[in-house]
Amino acid sequence: MSFLMSTFSPVDEQLIYLKKGSAEIIREADLRAKLEKSRATGRPLRVKLGMDPTAPDLHLGHTVVLRKLKHFQDLGHTAIFLIGDFTGMIGDPTGRTITRPPLSREQIEQNAETYKEQVFKILDPQKTVIDFNRRWMGAFTPDDFVRLMSKYTVSQILEREDFHKRFHDEKPISVHELLYPLVQGYDSVALEADVELGGTDQKFNLLVGRELQRAYGQESQVALTTPILEGLDGVQKMSKSLGNAIGIHEAPLEMYGKIMSISDEMMWRYYELLTDVQVAEIEKLKREMHPMAAKKELARRIVADFHSAEAAAKAGEDWGKQFQKDQVPESVEESEIDAPENKIRIDKLLARTQLASSVSEAGRLVKQGAVKVDGTVVNDPAKVLDISGKPTLQVGRRIKRVRPGIPGTGIVTETLPG
Repeated sequence: MSFLMSTFSPVDEQLIYLKKGSAEIIREADLRAKLEKSRATGRPLRVKLGMDPTAPDLHLGHTVVLRKLKHFQDLGHTAIFLIGDFTGMIGDPTGRTITRPPLSREQIEQNAETYKEQVFKILDPQKTVIDFNRRWMGAFTPDDFVRLMSKYTVSQILEREDFHKRFHDEKPISVHELLYPLVQGYDSVALEADVELGGTDQKFNLLVGRELQRAYGQESQVALTTPILEGLDGVQKMSKSLGNAIGIHEAPLEMYGKIMSISDEMMWRYYELLTDVQVAEIEKLKREMHPMAAKKELARRIVADFHSAEAAAKAGEDWGKQFQKDQVPESVEESEIDAPENKIRIDKLLARTQLASSVSEAGRLVKQGAVKVDGTVVNDPAKVLDISGKPTLQVGRRIKRVRPGIPGTGIVTETLPG
C-alpha cells in the first residue's frame, strides 16, 4: 500500500500530539527522525503495544497506553496490538516480589478473546493489526532460544530493579522469569517495530527490545512510556484489587458517577491521559470553565467512548437527578431479596445488597446518618423495613432499589433499563 507524503501531518504537529500524556520518549531525537523519514517515504511507522491477557477485564488505567496507540493510529501510522499469549504463560515479573503463577493455556485464550473485544472500544478495528506472540515463539527451536539468550547477560538482567531487589533480599527468582524480558524484546524483532509503547513500569522491557533489535541487525525502536494512572483515591495506582478502579464495562451511570467523585486536581490528569483533548484546549478549559462543568464534560467524554453519546447524556441526566436534585434516577440497580414476610432489618438489608461490607459497618453508616430510605434519613440500625413496597436505599452516592424475591432464591442483582 502506498501513502502520499501529505497523508502525514508535519512532524512538529505529530510530536505535540504524541508527547501529550507521555512520560518519557527514548529517544525523542530518534522519534523525530523516524517521523521525518515516514513523511519523506510515505511509509507509516509500525507501532507496537503488547499486553498479556492475564485478567479478563480492563479498567481505565489500562487504556492510558491504549489511547497513545490510538494517537499514532490517528496520525496514519500502523497500530499493532500484540496479545501476549506466549509471554502470558511465563508471567511478567514487573513489580513482583514473588514469582507470578503462570496461567494455563485455556485461561490465556479465554482472556485473549475478551481483550480483542475491549481494545476496539478505543482502537479502529479496520486499521488495527492484532497479533499473538505465540505465532513466532511457538515455532522457536532450542537453537533459536540459545541464540536469543546469548544476546543478553545475567548481569544485565539483574540490573532490573525488581530482580535486583529480590536477589539482594535472597528471594527466589525462577529461571523462566529471566526469559520474560528477552521474549518481549524479541517480539519487537519479529514485528520489526519502529516504536514500542508501555507504562513506565515497562521501561526495562522496552529497552531490552531496543538492544535485541540492534543485536539482530535492525534499527532500534523508540521506547515511549506513559504514566501509571492513579485511581479514584488520587493516590494509589488504579487497581481493581484496591477498589479504586473504573472498569470499561461498568454501566454508564456507575462510570459517570465514579468520574464525578474524583478531585478537581485529578480531573485534569484524567483529561490528559484518558481523552484525546489537545493540551491547548485543556489549558483553555482550566481558564474558562467552572470545575463542576469541566468534570461533567470529562465524564460525558469517557462514558461516550466506552458506551455511546446517548448513554453518556442519559447518565449525566440521571446523575443530576440523583445527586443535584435529590431524585431517584430512572435507571437504577435493583436487588431481589428473600426475607421472611418480606421484612428485614435495615443493617442486614444494607449488607445483603452490598451497600455495606458487613452488618456492623451498615450499623455505623446508619448511626452516622449516611443512609436514606426513599429519600428519608434512617438513624436506627434495628429498624425493620417492609420490602414489598420496593424501597430505594441510598448510601452516599450509591443507590439501589429492593424488591421481594422468591423464598430460597437468595439475591439477584440486575440493572434495569431507563
